[in-house]
Amino acid sequence: MAGAGLRAVARRWLPCGGHGGPRAASSSPSCPGCGPPGPGVQCPGAPRFAPAPAPTGGAELGAHLWARYQDMRKLVHDLLPPEVCSLLNPAAIYANNEISLRDVEVYGFDYDYTLAQYADALHPEIFTAARDILIEHYKYPEGIRKYDYNPSFAIRGLHYDIQKSLLMKIDAFHYVQLGTAYSLGSGPLWTDEVCVPPRGLQPVPDEEGPSIKQFMDIFSLPEMALLSCVVDYFLGHGLEFDQAHLYKDVTDAIRDVHVKGLMYQWIERDMEKYILRGDETFAVLSRLVAHGKQLFLITNSPFSFVDKGMRHMVGPDWRQLFDVVIVQADKPSFFTDRRKPFRKLDEKGSLQWDRITSLEKGKIYRQGNLFDFLRLTEWRGPRVLYFGDHLYSDLADLMLRHGWRTGAIIPELEREIRIINTEQYMHSLTWQQALTGLLERMQTYQDAESRQVLAAWMKERQELRCITKALFNAQFGSIFRTFHNPTYFSRRLVRFSDLYMASLSCLLNYRVDFTFYPRRTPLQHEAPLWMDQLCTGCMKTPFLGDMAHIR
Repeated sequence: MAGAGLRAVARRWLPCGGHGGPRAASSSPSCPGCGPPGPGVQCPGAPRFAPAPAPTGGAELGAHLWARYQDMRKLVHDLLPPEVCSLLNPAAIYANNEISLRDVEVYGFDYDYTLAQYADALHPEIFTAARDILIEHYKYPEGIRKYDYNPSFAIRGLHYDIQKSLLMKIDAFHYVQLGTAYSLGSGPLWTDEVCVPPRGLQPVPDEEGPSIKQFMDIFSLPEMALLSCVVDYFLGHGLEFDQAHLYKDVTDAIRDVHVKGLMYQWIERDMEKYILRGDETFAVLSRLVAHGKQLFLITNSPFSFVDKGMRHMVGPDWRQLFDVVIVQADKPSFFTDRRKPFRKLDEKGSLQWDRITSLEKGKIYRQGNLFDFLRLTEWRGPRVLYFGDHLYSDLADLMLRHGWRTGAIIPELEREIRIINTEQYMHSLTWQQALTGLLERMQTYQDAESRQVLAAWMKERQELRCITKALFNAQFGSIFRTFHNPTYFSRRLVRFSDLYMASLSCLLNYRVDFTFYPRRTPLQHEAPLWMDQLCTGCMKTPFLGDMAHIR
């Protein structure tokens, strides 16, 4: 098993010179085994070998650096057994906070991309319909019709500078990742073109403003693709345009696809094509009810659409599984606006006029607000766990203002984990980290020959970064990480969700009383503990100090 393989690796590398137990890395700057190179006292656990003569400079020093490089490459290769490349389970649930399902009595769900997972085949349909709306209703040039949807162009979580028509991937510290700023219609921009400070980072405002928008939901993928195509056409034909007007028109066209019910019609016509994992959704809901849990549904979608989808996935009696069903809730204002009352719908979906004094099982309600919902149900605090796919519209207010536990459905997670589990990714990333450690340690050598070696290493490091980025998306990389930092999207994911997973069906892999524990991830000043950071402490091998910088 993968875990056994890692433990074997740890036992192989961590025992310390004859003492029979693991040792932490020394922080002494004079320790040649653990700290930066230099004369002085040797760490008691460092390998006992005769030190090599110190190089005198020039070609001899360059050869010394390349020898360290080759030794490090071999050590990294030997450290990664084949089973390391299958450590992560795409069907697992990942915890940001400790949470015990034993304490959860009430489960709530969004509908789109939560109970109902949609196939990617829906995105080209949205793109094409919005493109045609721009041409036919907004009178955009007919030439735009030649553009087709490009599914590999963008990822979720990007920021858009409206005035500059610039798509950017932002990290958790509000900086642009180098090589992920794309001027729509022109292509990638580099450091000097984005006015980026040295080392390739550009700060952006902490919150969205009138000229900076973030694309957070899955439906934004066709929107970004359409924006790119329209800008490309206008620039390619020398047409003057106002970026703010163009952005609003494209956004409105995408919105019209939903408002006019076009997306609902496509899904209803071919549910087998567009709805995924319906049988697993039924299994999750049935299992929770069988264990005495209460369920509710709050969605922005209309009742007729939800009813047809739930009948397809669960069956005609799906409403008996839920204690409360609310449609056309108008999230996120549902969570903040106290003014909208609940309205009951009859069996045909028509509005009723009676005043709502209770929320009854098997009935359908429209609009309303969370404050009345809490008053009528008394479902409050951490005994409620709500699942949704939009970090802002579904989860933020519930966690920050009302104390509910939250679960984020992130469909992209499954594909990203499968990439992380590949041998190419694992070896590229680990060698990149080791090479970074070498650069950090060896930068003390500043003669001409050494600077050439360090420049070659820096170039290789940048190439490795580009390789690992392109494994996820050629333009923007992973949705979760910008090289060594988390993305802005990841920061929000951690902030607004207790749990996150690829689909609701992941719940089937855990008992209903399971406790999720977040992984302890090391801070910069702490000893690293995890798989790509096993090489810490004193090991019986030369150049241990280099491996301590794999992080």
